[in-house]
Amino acid sequence: MLSRLETMVLMGLSIPIPAIRRQIASGIDIMVHLSRMRDKSRKVLEILEIDGYDIPSGEIRTHPLFEFEESGEDKDGRLTGRLKKVGCLSHTQKLRRAGISTEDM
Repeated sequence: MLSRLETMVLMGLSIPIPAIRRQIASGIDIMVHLSRMRDKSRKVLEILEIDGYDIPSGEIRTHPLFEFEESGEDKDGRLTGRLKKVGCLSHTQKLRRAGISTEDM
């Protein structure tokens, strides 16, 4: 998704890639990755937190919060599973300012 965003920006403007990546990293907090599965359904496969832009590597830093864990198929052949928590939310300042408790995150 991040490379698609970069490509869309480059189609309209000629801005250096590091500048585009810095803007993306500062503008997006959480990324939800949806995908079409082999049973033709769409599922949330991963939820990531954007940690910022790493200047030495030139990459946007992310870390996973949840990942889809497949458990099998139901009697109709649809995939079953759940989102499994694999990480904790690091940047909770905006939530706290909005009055949302972050103790369980």
